[in-house]
Amino acid sequence: MSRPGRVVVVTGTSTGVGKTIVTAALSSVLATRGEQVVVVKPVQTGIAHGDCDAEEVHRLTGCAVQEHAALDEPLAPETAARRAGVTLPTVAEHADRLKVHTEFHDTVVVEGAGGLLVRLDTDGGTLLDLAAWLVERAVDVEVVVVCAAGLGTLNHTELTVGALQARGVPVRGLVIGSWPDSPGLAETCNREDLPRVTGVPLLGVVPAGAGALGREEFTAAAPGWLTGW
Repeated sequence: MSRPGRVVVVTGTSTGVGKTIVTAALSSVLATRGEQVVVVKPVQTGIAHGDCDAEEVHRLTGCAVQEHAALDEPLAPETAARRAGVTLPTVAEHADRLKVHTEFHDTVVVEGAGGLLVRLDTDGGTLLDLAAWLVERAVDVEVVVVCAAGLGTLNHTELTVGALQARGVPVRGLVIGSWPDSPGLAETCNREDLPRVTGVPLLGVVPAGAGALGREEFTAAAPGWLTGW
């Protein structure tokens, strides 16, 4: 590589909106285009319950994946760490490791935990702090916001985009993480309204149940979901 790669941070308006599947779809599209991609999960919680987002991304895409820390209970990272009596890496430590990855990969895809302001360390650092740290140190970084399709998504998504922009973090766009087979009026209107109220483009829509596909089907379909990337 002649110059450092970029970091693409995937965050969500809340937990359960489809961040992991969007992370996999994005990583698959980039890898198909010939980019060297690594997917990083700074903190994974719920491993005692079988939660492992990095493994799911690898299963769907074959891309290289890493976790910086893993905790048993399915809670916010700070809470799970406090209950387990362990100290998590700081946001600055996470960021340093991500910056090293950019020396060896075209794109480092980072999947957050929960929403943007969920605390990733025991010092109160958040994914927003992590993204801002990278921006301040001239790392090429942009954020993809994964949002829900139904009622409430306009408020949650606008708040998330606004928080990123207030810290000077570039927002590449939005992805609806789980589009229903039979969308109702709210979903149809939200699909049109999300880019209008946030001022950033809708990059794509991932159908509900996409994570149940096998790798070959998933990687073949992903470019059709992320048509704005």
